[in-house]
Amino acid sequence: MEKAKVYFTKEITPESVVRLYDTLGVKLNGKVAVKLHSGEEGNQNYLRPEFVENIVKHVNGTVVECNTAYGGARNTTEKHEKLMESHGWSKYFDVDIMDSESPDKSLEIPDGFMIKKDYVGKHIDNYDSMLVLSHFKGHKMGGFGGALKNMSIGVASSNGKAWIHSVGRTTSPLELRNYIEDQDGFLESMAEADKAVVEHFGCDNMAYINVANKISIDCDCDSNPSEPEMADIGIYASLDPVALDKCCYDAIINSKDEGKASLIKRMEEKHAIHIVEIAEELGIGTTDYEIINID
Repeated sequence: MEKAKVYFTKEITPESVVRLYDTLGVKLNGKVAVKLHSGEEGNQNYLRPEFVENIVKHVNGTVVECNTAYGGARNTTEKHEKLMESHGWSKYFDVDIMDSESPDKSLEIPDGFMIKKDYVGKHIDNYDSMLVLSHFKGHKMGGFGGALKNMSIGVASSNGKAWIHSVGRTTSPLELRNYIEDQDGFLESMAEADKAVVEHFGCDNMAYINVANKISIDCDCDSNPSEPEMADIGIYASLDPVALDKCCYDAIINSKDEGKASLIKRMEEKHAIHIVEIAEELGIGTTDYEIINID
């Protein structure tokens, strides 16, 4: 397989996000969903609406999210919409909580080993293409969060999140905590959910951008995250989500920044790289990449 191209810039600005997207040479057609993280109430590290305004408008996109499977400000549509307003998303963009209507959309995974279905927000059918715009950082359960997590857990409905976390044993958020012991199974389930989303839209209708700044060991879903210990790195973009996340992972591992120690420990404890390995095995992309610096 030909090496995947990952484009990079150290310049973390709204204009650079657009420049990286244009460098990909793809035009997302039709109605474009921009999947990003709305940021849990109290979190200070998530990408702000002002930062992504240029790219969302550049692709004429709709900001999409799904409800969570845990307590907080985003586990019901009513609360999530209020948070979208308080965080400024609704001020700048059309916003769609994709699982605000029942029943969920079921994406079949006939050859899935861990899960045979991926339960996603019903409104996914309203979109022709998707820009997966992710904040690359740590995560308490996944080890790190990038494009693959944003596209799997992020696109899953509240019930679908429980399904992935429990490795296909429950769709009930209330029962989720009874089924979280299978770490590798969780990562493999996320990778299978990624495959379902990619096959739903088609590779030609997806693009991926990771912003590596405010790199806490905790996710944007954490209401009280640890402060970032690493300096900002930059922005990465690719048409291959596997190469993109592997490149960001490698950037952390190979960084000369001593602040990386806590994040590396978390990624190793959670076997975080496994999602990348399984996603490659599933044919979603390749870990063989080249970095193209556009500075």
